[in-house]
Amino acid sequence: MKKWIKVLAVVMLAVALPFVCGAESGNGQAVRVAALKGPTGMAVSHMMAENDGTYAFTLAGAPEEVNAMIISGQVDIAAVPINAGSVLYNKTEGGVRALSLITRGMLYILENGDSIHSVQDLEGKTILAAGQGATPEYVARYILDTNQVNATLEFKSEHAEVTTLAAQGLADVVLLPEPQVTNLLMKNPAFRVALDVTEEFAAAAKKNGEENAQLSMSVVIARTEFAEKHPEQVAAFMKDLEASINYANENVHEAAQVIAEQGIIPNAAVAEKALPSCTLVFIAGDDMQAQAAPLYQILFSANPKSVGGKVPDEAFYLK
Repeated sequence: MKKWIKVLAVVMLAVALPFVCGAESGNGQAVRVAALKGPTGMAVSHMMAENDGTYAFTLAGAPEEVNAMIISGQVDIAAVPINAGSVLYNKTEGGVRALSLITRGMLYILENGDSIHSVQDLEGKTILAAGQGATPEYVARYILDTNQVNATLEFKSEHAEVTTLAAQGLADVVLLPEPQVTNLLMKNPAFRVALDVTEEFAAAAKKNGEENAQLSMSVVIARTEFAEKHPEQVAAFMKDLEASINYANENVHEAAQVIAEQGIIPNAAVAEKALPSCTLVFIAGDDMQAQAAPLYQILFSANPKSVGGKVPDEAFYLK
């Protein structure tokens, strides 16, 4: 009996050994991917729905949760706000690399009325917003300053609070991202989209000699260690990510159902209306650097802490 127990133990060890050795992602295990609920997560929605075990997805409600997972090594790849990519790169001393920009736009100025048709029309107005000390504030101030427009930015703690106040008629001009834009328009049809902040940012950057600058809102990053050890998995992820983004852009109704099913945005109707305005993109390589580097410089000029103390160098961009 003891002999058979020993034989069984050896067999069990032989079976278990490949799984023990493959505990790290990329060695036969699922690549661990984190994304945020909302527009950032929309980019990977089709990947989540079609996942055959290649990936282990985690959806988070706040950027801080994803940041912690990257720093601790709990995930290999993550979709994060554009400034968070730079902060993590600096905080980890090159421990992450940028793979692709995935969302552009999604910020809009809305008005209860019909008096705002250009940035100049914001003169003297109060704009209710969230995102103080973050990209929405710095981008809005950059646009206003470039156009020499004197407007007041008044901040609330959450975009949802801004939406609620506007829906109740307690604010006339607001700065919101999708899907809050769609939520407000559905709750209070008196509001209209007055200005596309992405377009106004590009125009302001052009005035300042930054022809290539684009208002990207999200970037996909990978831990440098993972990217260097498993370039094949990274390449496969990039291919799947591009296909997922293309599917969302080309099949809005179907993609909205998937987005709701995956819990990225709980309401499929809102997702369907918001998806086109979220401007999902897949921009990698040299184009990624050409578009992101000027934005990082603008954010750095507004507040160095917003990008982690310094603008990422060329090594940040995986090409």
